[in-house]
Amino acid sequence: MPIVEINILSGFLGSGKTTLLQKILEKEQRKGKNVAVVMNEMGQISIDSDSVPKDMPLKELLNGCVCCTLSDKLEVQISELLSQYDLDVIYIETTGVAHPVEVLDTCLSPLLAKKVRIHSIITLLDAVCWMERKKLKIPLQKLIAEQVKHADLIVLNKIDCISKKSQKSIEEELRSINPTGKVIPAEFANIDINTVISLQTKERGEYEKVHAIQHLHMKTYVHTFLHPISEKLFEEFLRTMPDTIYRIKGYIRFIGIPDTFLFQYAYGMPFQTKSGLKMKNTLVFIGDNLDHNKLQKTLCNIEKNSMQLGH
Repeated sequence: MPIVEINILSGFLGSGKTTLLQKILEKEQRKGKNVAVVMNEMGQISIDSDSVPKDMPLKELLNGCVCCTLSDKLEVQISELLSQYDLDVIYIETTGVAHPVEVLDTCLSPLLAKKVRIHSIITLLDAVCWMERKKLKIPLQKLIAEQVKHADLIVLNKIDCISKKSQKSIEEELRSINPTGKVIPAEFANIDINTVISLQTKERGEYEKVHAIQHLHMKTYVHTFLHPISEKLFEEFLRTMPDTIYRIKGYIRFIGIPDTFLFQYAYGMPFQTKSGLKMKNTLVFIGDNLDHNKLQKTLCNIEKNSMQLGH
């Protein structure tokens, strides 16, 4: 039985992992590779699974993190993929708060060790988030540094949001943390995908066990709107977003606009694109000590007031 390669896609919330994964999958398919994907979401529903081609084997792990609470399930899912499909490579997209080395350890369990080979750990890094990381709690700062430290490839993403001087400074910091990893600057996760596919695995050093679910109070909240809402009211809501909410993603429809939008929010920056899909109006919030009741009340009021404006 041939050895199947595993690539681990790491990076903090909103860094661009799914965007990069889409580009990688397109390239792998063009090369005729048999590819499978494991996607891990902290929430109860998956938003990003639509980015995986319909004919590609996909396993989803929801409502937890593959590097701790779901590590046993990850082992089972990989084992099932290996038994059900003739594969060349598996890509694992972790949650934004996963430690890549702990994911790697799970992949090298006795059940899997002789069937798979860890090809690479790829870490996506949001340039703005890195510059402002001191605003985050200490465990999150450590986690992001660990994601950088153990990467074979660091994609310094969103460099269009920072100056050339800042970019140079960040790259120097990254190389001091991880002297053997390759650093590639990027906008919108645009890199030469051959760089990913041809990576050489490096030796792993000691790692510090830092995990946001264990050391912080990282929580998720899922909200579904039953009707389209007012774009103006939604924008006003986003302006009041506390800095303890790190990430929002999902699908949303606005009054008077027929399109469904894929909505992303990270570090105070909202971004939406036409999805071309008819999806439920569902948003997933990820943050520290989320007040579920307050969020629910606020979002329900937005919908209620939107309906009154619509009439």
